[in-house]
Amino acid sequence: MLWDMDGTLVDTEPYWIATEYAMAEKYGGTWSEQHALNLVGNALLESGDYIRVHMGIDRTPQQIVDELLDGVVARVEEHVPWRPGARELLTDLVVNEVPCALVTMSWQRFVAPILAQLPTDTFASVVTGDRVELGKPHPEPYLTAAAELGLAGEDCLAIEDSNTGATSAVAAGCTVLCVPNHVPILEGERRVFADTLVGLDTAALARLVTS
Repeated sequence: MLWDMDGTLVDTEPYWIATEYAMAEKYGGTWSEQHALNLVGNALLESGDYIRVHMGIDRTPQQIVDELLDGVVARVEEHVPWRPGARELLTDLVVNEVPCALVTMSWQRFVAPILAQLPTDTFASVVTGDRVELGKPHPEPYLTAAAELGLAGEDCLAIEDSNTGATSAVAAGCTVLCVPNHVPILEGERRVFADTLVGLDTAALARLVTS
């Protein structure tokens, strides 16, 4: 089982968006909700470059990412906003000995305080954006996670909340459970949809994928 993080396991998008607006105010840039949503699921340095151009601020992509991470890490250390049903499903998968990996474009220093709230054996593999050369929508993140579980992409189910992430997972050969949150996800091959993770367990996932 391959889990996306932002918007799927935790709803941290409001943290990112609030930090982006604060950065725009600090440096005299302009920003919008649509620009913020355009970044959902993207690799961080790509997002940093997008912000540099569209916010119109004199900062490098690396400087932007570093400052964004400072803001969201501070917020998540105060409160981890779990998505409804996510922790319960994750716990059930672990109890049923389903190997799980986390596949996120966030960097390790943002992921660490979230993982600290979970049992240490929850994820057998953690693939972060600073571990891969090519981020979502490229398949590398999901291929890396599957390989670290000793599986092919075709043998894995991914859970995603964005079209960028779903595209990455499908390209890696995965079937994708799409649970849209802040942005829409397009219909497509090997994509199944659910409105929420609430009430889902290991058996329900198996039925969803085979139905």
